[in-house]
Amino acid sequence: MSTKQRIAPRDDVALMEGYHSPQVDVAVRLNTNESPVPPPAAFKAALAAELDDLTWHRYPDRAALDLRTAIGELHGVGPEQVFAANGSNEVLQTLCLTFGGHGRSVAVFEPTYALHSHIARITGTGVIEGERTDAFALDLDEVDRVLASGPEITFLCSPNNPTGLVEPREVVEAVVDRAPGLVVVDEAYGQFAPWSALELVDEDTPLVVTRTYSKTWSMAAARLGYLVGPRWVVDALEKVVLPYHLDAVTQAAGRVALRFTDEMEARVAELVEERGRLSAALGDLDVDVWPSGANFVLFRPRSADGAAVWQQLVDRSVLVRNCASWPRLEGCLRVTIGTRDEDDAFLGALEEVLS
Repeated sequence: MSTKQRIAPRDDVALMEGYHSPQVDVAVRLNTNESPVPPPAAFKAALAAELDDLTWHRYPDRAALDLRTAIGELHGVGPEQVFAANGSNEVLQTLCLTFGGHGRSVAVFEPTYALHSHIARITGTGVIEGERTDAFALDLDEVDRVLASGPEITFLCSPNNPTGLVEPREVVEAVVDRAPGLVVVDEAYGQFAPWSALELVDEDTPLVVTRTYSKTWSMAAARLGYLVGPRWVVDALEKVVLPYHLDAVTQAAGRVALRFTDEMEARVAELVEERGRLSAALGDLDVDVWPSGANFVLFRPRSADGAAVWQQLVDRSVLVRNCASWPRLEGCLRVTIGTRDEDDAFLGALEEVLS
């Protein structure tokens, strides 16, 4: 038997906690902001036909050109302004590997998407944390304080996860104007919001917008995300990302999905309507509710411990997200907008728990 010691990870990695979202066997799963319904049946048939012609013994298109062209057409840009990867998280990681690293930093404004700071730290990038207001909005005086430290990347999330807040256009424009480096607007839930920072993207502005197929396209299983930005950003990312990182099946699925834009937009409209119904119903219960522009709603029980409520919901086969680990969100829970039946099951269980 070998007597050699195990090799330890980097000191900073050894101190990290991983990013985890419980996967529990329940009847109603409303914790990870997935689409409550699968893609259209016609999508599955069209993808199967594409896979019949797949040359499995050959590497995929390294540039994913057909996919990037299709995404670009969706947003009115060329493929040279699109970077695609394995989920928007790999997009974020590649941004940090390219523009971050040792001696560089990113700025985040808490509470916000935990992986912005987590991915930065994994890549050896420093993290400068700013605070949001009591209403979880951005305060431009605080933005100025944070940006004075000179971060190479400034992360915004709109709609913000897990609060659901949509950053106003004038606020995003102000941050872009003041940031010393690249501004990354994470729009994983952008289709549910009334406006998009994609409107601000051009070749001269150091701004990129990230999107994902996991939510509105009902393709969380495919792990596909992308960004739209200036071509000089995309060119830099292409130098860093691993070769052949995006497999041929994922590329095909992404292209085929874009044939069903009308169905996606109809689904978004239905979820926005259901979000209004769910938020109104929560407003009748003993909880604080925050307005949301996403496919989830953040709430906090007023007279009960949030962790205890979360567990009692699980006991009733309903899973939501416990947000207590986020800064300043003690006792908060986040519920994904599901089908009407799923949401009714959640509301019934919550009312029972709170009573």
